[in-house]
Amino acid sequence: MTANQQVALVTGASSGIGKATAIAFAAAGFQVIGTGRKTAGLTAPAGVAYLDLDVTGDESVSAAVKQVIDRYGRIDVLVNNAGVGTTGAAEEFSTAQSQDVFDINVFGVMRMTTAVLPHMRAQRSGRIINVSSLSGFVPSPFMALYVATKHAVEGYSQSVDHEVRQYGVRVLLVEPGPINTPFGDHSVQADTPLPLYAAGRANYEAVLAENTSSGDAPAVVAQVIVAAATDTKPKLRRTAGSTAARINAVHRVAPARTFDRIIRRFNRMPA
Repeated sequence: MTANQQVALVTGASSGIGKATAIAFAAAGFQVIGTGRKTAGLTAPAGVAYLDLDVTGDESVSAAVKQVIDRYGRIDVLVNNAGVGTTGAAEEFSTAQSQDVFDINVFGVMRMTTAVLPHMRAQRSGRIINVSSLSGFVPSPFMALYVATKHAVEGYSQSVDHEVRQYGVRVLLVEPGPINTPFGDHSVQADTPLPLYAAGRANYEAVLAENTSSGDAPAVVAQVIVAAATDTKPKLRRTAGSTAARINAVHRVAPARTFDRIIRRFNRMPA
């Protein structure tokens, strides 16, 4: 690590968007620490050091952030990427399962943010990039639980950004659309499936598989995240990928009823 080298901490960096982001930060000259629940045996990309971290554990988060500070002396960028998708109608998830998903996707972001903010405030600089989703600002049937977590992340991020801006810290959002990763394969399945939703669930899985297989590469999102972290005049939110950009443009100008029909058509729902 050179004297002026900035430090980026990327959660969920063992694969997909997180791994691509870690690689992109290393290419941009950062010292990068990528985290995962179990990184032993993984080959870290050049310029990236792996660190075990469970975002659902207070002690794990505190220990990981302390380890980074002790070794590198600073954290300039935190990318909250760790998260999990969900498959199923809202009614099919138990409260306990919903709480588990929120613990990863929402409270994980909050734990990490709370842990790094004192260090960023002390150095009077820092960027926290929260990986949201196209689903952070539009509905998505049979992903209601996932959508709820991303809406929560959006509201949290926008609010905290106002709280910490005066200390030289920004909290920013990146909103990917369909990305070519095994997102669906790793999604949490509803624990109380109901027969009346079986056809809708199967339709959703087919649409998701088609959209992700033809989606943008994770590197596309990674470049947007690095831009958010390094731009001198940062924007609060950025979409990532062609589908997210198109739907965002329509969302801004289309009447509510028209956009509702677009969402149903995009998801192949009954008219």
